[in-house]
Amino acid sequence: MSIEKTPLKKEVFFVWFNRYAGVAIKTPSKTLIIDPVDVKAKNFGNVDAVLITHEHYDHFDPVLTSELCRLTKCTVVADPTSARRLRNVIPVQSLQEVQPGSEVKIGDVSVKAEKSNHPPATTPITFIITSEDGVKLFHTSDSLPFPEMAAVGEREKLDLVFCTIGIAPNTSPETGVDIARLTKAKVVVPYHTGASADQKKFAEILKKELPKTTCLIPEIGKIYQVSKRA
Repeated sequence: MSIEKTPLKKEVFFVWFNRYAGVAIKTPSKTLIIDPVDVKAKNFGNVDAVLITHEHYDHFDPVLTSELCRLTKCTVVADPTSARRLRNVIPVQSLQEVQPGSEVKIGDVSVKAEKSNHPPATTPITFIITSEDGVKLFHTSDSLPFPEMAAVGEREKLDLVFCTIGIAPNTSPETGVDIARLTKAKVVVPYHTGASADQKKFAEILKKELPKTTCLIPEIGKIYQVSKRA
């Protein structure tokens, strides 16, 4: 899962590493891992930050998070519920608790916490990651669409958005397309699904309803490149 190659200026690489919301992101200077579960810590090389969106088993593994922190000395940025569960597990100086509206800097990379519409979770969040030269990615965890996504898209001018299309309650290819519509991203990635048929359905609906938006259907373990929008 380690991304060995370093992206060029105004580029970011990412890998989707499980069928949930597990994503590794590499900017020119930093590596961030989001919601690591169902993966081994040794699969990653250098890690600068681990980001946790909420406490559910398919997004948060305290043992794995602790091991990543021990091996890489990374910062862990987590929602309040997950952060509470980590307080006696990782060094206090390594833990950053965030809620919607919070921003943490990992070197020159910005991590902003935003709202999440995932009612089963206690304090869920989503993340906007902005690279040191302005590439913007919106990791929506397994959130359903919510009206404020339109303001996020307008404000941030997003280069890529990960759109939840399954597994989580009430999510579907249709709700994923709603996220794409609200955020107006240049590129959208249908994820959080174990069904390739749902990814294909998302792509078909997107092509019909938002023909100017690029759909990137990811394969688990494959490295993809994102560039800053013109």
